Amino acid sequence: MIMTVGLSIFRNAVRDPESTAIFGSAELTYGQLDKRTNQIAHYLKSTLKKGDRVALFVANRPEVVEVIGGVAKSGCVYVGLNFRLGDLELQQIFGNSVPSLVITDEEHLEQIESIAVEKPIPILVLDSDEWKEVISSMPDSVPDSLHEVRHDDDFCIVYTSGTTGRPKGVLFDHSRAIQHATVACLEYEIGADTRYLIQIPHNSSVNITIVPCLVTGAAIAFRDSRNFDPIGFAREVEEEGVTHSFLVPTQLMRLLDRLPRDLDQQLGGLVTLGYGSSPISPNRLRELIDRFGSIFNQLYGMAEIASIGTILRKEDHLNGLNEHPELLASCGQPSYAVQVRVVNEAGDDVGIGERGEVIFAGPHVMKGYYRDPERTQEVLVDGWMHSGDIAEVSEDGFIFIVDRKKNLIIRGGLNIAPTEIENVLYRHDQILEATVIGVPDSEWGEAIIAIVALKEGASVESDELRLHCRTSELTSIKIPERVEIWDSLPKNAVGKIAKNVIREKFWGQGRQV
Repeated sequence: MIMTVGLSIFRNAVRDPESTAIFGSAELTYGQLDKRTNQIAHYLKSTLKKGDRVALFVANRPEVVEVIGGVAKSGCVYVGLNFRLGDLELQQIFGNSVPSLVITDEEHLEQIESIAVEKPIPILVLDSDEWKEVISSMPDSVPDSLHEVRHDDDFCIVYTSGTTGRPKGVLFDHSRAIQHATVACLEYEIGADTRYLIQIPHNSSVNITIVPCLVTGAAIAFRDSRNFDPIGFAREVEEEGVTHSFLVPTQLMRLLDRLPRDLDQQLGGLVTLGYGSSPISPNRLRELIDRFGSIFNQLYGMAEIASIGTILRKEDHLNGLNEHPELLASCGQPSYAVQVRVVNEAGDDVGIGERGEVIFAGPHVMKGYYRDPERTQEVLVDGWMHSGDIAEVSEDGFIFIVDRKKNLIIRGGLNIAPTEIENVLYRHDQILEATVIGVPDSEWGEAIIAIVALKEGASVESDELRLHCRTSELTSIKIPERVEIWDSLPKNAVGKIAKNVIREKFWGQGRQV
């Protein structure tokens, strides 16, 4: 039997139908989840064809797992969307993925409706009577499509920001998702007795959390990813017997700074707490381990390899606290089933202490960017995914990221394209030149600074330029914290703004620990 995501749910239901699949506010056993996903699959098969894209635009909620399972069993392709996306980003994603159906909820219906109606794309609302009636009217028997879907059929598209600001659709088939899931289960110790609380947005959790849990029969719950509440998080971990979770460094910093120490024991049941997406200073890592114990795994990777490239494991953190403090500045060693190299411009492995680009190869590297062969060919060369990250590698294979060749800013776990902010600044009639960079920030990972030069004779204050950004289409997390006005911006030999020169001036001026 060829293993797929849909078959994982079916297998768990056969093996132990009363085991918990969803816990928390809405509980489902694997037997119930199997029947529910069968009904959704039957509905999708009645209206769509194999390979059609089904987009989900909601905040974190239990139905996410139902939709993923139903889409997987039907042979359609799942497109999970971040509810924080603006209209322009949604239009670009819809233009690329061309979904045949959008599933949303009452909270997000108004935003999605204005875009979907233009295409036009049918909409189903999870909270509506129509959804309940349509799905409940479907048979809960195993759909024929469950056994017709093959391992190399497309499973999902994960959208990520690019340096141009235009989202890229990272495509995975079932085989790649399942292969990555086995690696995640090994690294994060996910098994049938795991109770995994998903705190980050569901669209970022498909490959790193949801599919691994479905593969092993673990239980899943969701928390609202908006306005992380460390006290509420710790309370739910204790009350629900949570064993696993994953947080971005911003959230870990809030745990340190806002969770009273007399509540630390509420996290005592955690076996593994993963983190990634941006660095944490060694001093803050020491604080985390001192307070909450040796439960931390650091992930380094990218959406294009399903998530995991290297892991700084629990034992590495402990080793870093003791004999080898330099390890706390590392992102770990290559994980299972993935090759990680650091190469120079000629493609040769760099020597110890030399710098080069991190590249990945393995069975869970993406198929490519969906309907975007040009950008796929730029980064996926002879099976090697080029990260754009610059690193050094130690003799024992630990990777140390020193810079990003790409200029993406990672803030609060989100990828932000400077070009998007720069384009907004350029719309101000007083600005001649503009560039945007990220600098280290102890809470958010990176802070955003804009540097501009004004047109001759122009006069404008920094606060006015920040207001210009706030009143644009930019979401709040993309608003520069500082705008500096210079006489001119430095250029390189071909006349381009020299971001590296500017970054050197500001590096260390963020809210460093």
